[in-house]
Amino acid sequence: MSSFPSLTKSSREELLTLLAKDAYRLGEFTLSSGRKSQHYVNCKPVSLSGRGLLLLSTFLLEKVEFDSVAVAGMTLGADPLVSAVAIAAQQNDRSLDALIVRKEAKGYGTADWVEGPLPEQGKRITVLEDVVTTGGSSLKVVKLLREASYIVDRVVTIVDREEGGNDAMTKEGLELKSLFSLKEVAEKALELFT
Repeated sequence: MSSFPSLTKSSREELLTLLAKDAYRLGEFTLSSGRKSQHYVNCKPVSLSGRGLLLLSTFLLEKVEFDSVAVAGMTLGADPLVSAVAIAAQQNDRSLDALIVRKEAKGYGTADWVEGPLPEQGKRITVLEDVVTTGGSSLKVVKLLREASYIVDRVVTIVDREEGGNDAMTKEGLELKSLFSLKEVAEKALELFT
């Protein structure tokens, strides 16, 4: 018996509501890209909550390429995502491992960039991201994985801020799939709080 939610309109609406309520803020912010914005999205309050992560894992897994053998993402935002998607895959009789990419190689031991059960070279990996603005952190992960001889053609994000990330990924031969746009999250927040 699977305890994972189904991909219904109501479960998608529930996830959108959680993001609007717990992840979205309106104000004056400096983003990790250095850009200024009135909109801030921090998905961790949702991706680190039990219900939020359960919903996220189901919807993210749907967008992972079927022939992928692993999902990977940059620490810290993608840590819960890759782990939960690997569990959701297993729950659905699908083999998928989780890989966590460090922001820099560890300065000791093997000096690895990537943690987790490394697949055989030449296998497909899907990159997961919490929020895409310019696509910089996702592109760094893709570059590292491609340099290690893995096939990476898709990035899946919770929220696409629609500020150039898709164009940057297209230039690198990547397909960006998002669960929600910033506009959807902002509109839902407005609906909830007015």
